[in-house]
Amino acid sequence: MDIDSILLDTEERMEKALASLERDFAKLRTGRASTSLVDGIKADYYGTPTPISQMASVAVPDSRTLTIQPWDKGGIAAVEKAILKSDLGLTPVNDGKIIRISIPPLTEERRKELGKVSRKYGEEAKVAVRNVRRDANDSLKKLEKDKAITEDDLKRSVDDVQKLTDRFVAEVDKKCTAKEKEIMEI
Repeated sequence: MDIDSILLDTEERMEKALASLERDFAKLRTGRASTSLVDGIKADYYGTPTPISQMASVAVPDSRTLTIQPWDKGGIAAVEKAILKSDLGLTPVNDGKIIRISIPPLTEERRKELGKVSRKYGEEAKVAVRNVRRDANDSLKKLEKDKAITEDDLKRSVDDVQKLTDRFVAEVDKKCTAKEKEIMEI
């Protein structure tokens, strides 16, 4: 590996950490209905834990309602049970064909809890970015030790990796601030 491929790999892995943060944020409830709320929920479908999105059509008819229509009518009870067991704190209403979930406005206490969760996700993303930085620096030091690059090249490359790290940490902070603002909106 050379310096350029290490830097490219580092940037790619940092972007993946950012994408992971965005997926985590999509699952956070903000008072608006979103199909991503049920993304992580698996229902017991004929003995197999199956993601709801693979066994039903999930739709958002309005900003406060989520509808889930299982393709197999036998799966309705399993989907309802899975939603009740999830940590979303939502109550599904089953009419035999379709499950409706109305999303109540968030309480102040719940908003603060979600703010803490979003900060935790942000901190995890920063740790992931810093781990990528450490791996890249280790690879660069190994190249220098193997005499593949000079000490000056190492110093320049480590500085480049740090600039990438700073850029991605700033991006994580920006996304966290935006998510907290969205959560605190009434």
